[in-house]
Amino acid sequence: MSSSPSKQMHLGAFLMSVGHHAAGWRFPGVDPANTMNLAYYKKLAQTAEAGKFDLIFFADRLAISDRYDNRFDTTVRYLAQARPEPISLLGALGAVTEKIGLAATASTTYNEPFFLARAFATLDHLTGGRIAWNIVTSTNDGEALNFSKQEHLEHETRYGRAHEFLDVVTKLWDSWEDDALVLDKENGVYADPSKVHYLHHKGDWFGVRGPLNVTRPPQGHPVLIQAGSSDTGRDFAAQTAEVIFSSQPQITAAREFRNDIHARVLKYGRTPDSIKILPGVMPIIGATQAEAEEKLRHLEDLVHPLGGLALLSDSMNHNLSVYSLDEPLPELKEIRGNQSRYKLVQEMAKRDNLTLRQLGKRFGGSRSHRVVAGTAEQIADNFAEWFNSGACDGFNLMPAYLPESLTDFVEQVVPILQERGLFRREYEGDTLRQHLGLARPRNRFT
Repeated sequence: MSSSPSKQMHLGAFLMSVGHHAAGWRFPGVDPANTMNLAYYKKLAQTAEAGKFDLIFFADRLAISDRYDNRFDTTVRYLAQARPEPISLLGALGAVTEKIGLAATASTTYNEPFFLARAFATLDHLTGGRIAWNIVTSTNDGEALNFSKQEHLEHETRYGRAHEFLDVVTKLWDSWEDDALVLDKENGVYADPSKVHYLHHKGDWFGVRGPLNVTRPPQGHPVLIQAGSSDTGRDFAAQTAEVIFSSQPQITAAREFRNDIHARVLKYGRTPDSIKILPGVMPIIGATQAEAEEKLRHLEDLVHPLGGLALLSDSMNHNLSVYSLDEPLPELKEIRGNQSRYKLVQEMAKRDNLTLRQLGKRFGGSRSHRVVAGTAEQIADNFAEWFNSGACDGFNLMPAYLPESLTDFVEQVVPILQERGLFRREYEGDTLRQHLGLARPRNRFT
């Protein structure tokens, strides 16, 4: 048995409907009717927990994608779009799991701080401290139109709102000190008023008096996740995030990204070990490399190029239907959607000389994340290379088709990583912060 190193990788399972690949819902053995089935999500969560994953994660969008041709026809025809509201889903999964962390996306552009602070604090209590919030600013006009707005906020403006939003949420989580509850039945004292605090917050975006009507979460604050990779997004993450989900297809770029984040973290008075960077990766596992590559080819054949372009139009907040499918992606000076993702896609399209038709199939597969096809041993080798070279602190696994690809990873790859001492055999703590090795935040009112 290999001796354990002082540091082990962290693993998240990014569970997207019936598979992350745009054609995952068409793959043999996948039941696309499972997208709203609690028993299905229960099985996925318990599979990841059996594999000792740090957390499972559910993304969210507040609209059906309709940027391509300014209609939803392409999206609903070719892509599995139905998905449960993730905060509600975490509540259900918290009751059928014991240790694994549970993370959900919620937008700072189309929510209110008091509501999200209360929801995530409640879930953290109900799960014994296993909750994380993936902070997003949203990406497109479709979401704006569902929230009484005509268009999505500009990039810098929505990050300004996000800063204030997060400040209010963390103040609300701190509004009850850890020892505020007295629970003295004999003298009739429920809580100490001196340890419960108003906020009286007045800012550019929000006016929130507080306090929260939920006591301080078990973790102090639920774990904060961020995924922005633009310059503004990196700065926001360096100031506030504890986990970063990144899209880094190349190992050299991943190391540069991690080094850049660590430099920014130090600038804001934090230490590099206070943040964990988990790039997305889609493993395709076969008994042989040829079998894995055949699975990947089959998935790629099943992607409709317009479905991939609909996803890309949604991410960019730009209608790509106006361009010829047999021409390259045009140079766009400004987009109002996901700027870092557009930059990655633009670089990939130039490097591989892709037409929009080809780009649609490529983006629909991995959404510009890394795909690794091979045997379990080869995938473990690849993960070890990235981790040991300082490219990441672990990985955000993106199963291509579910439940099979998650089960394969847990049963075949995890034991190899454990044998090499690169991943835990058992949970050593009860909270997500303990799994990730993150400190519990102090209360600002103490």
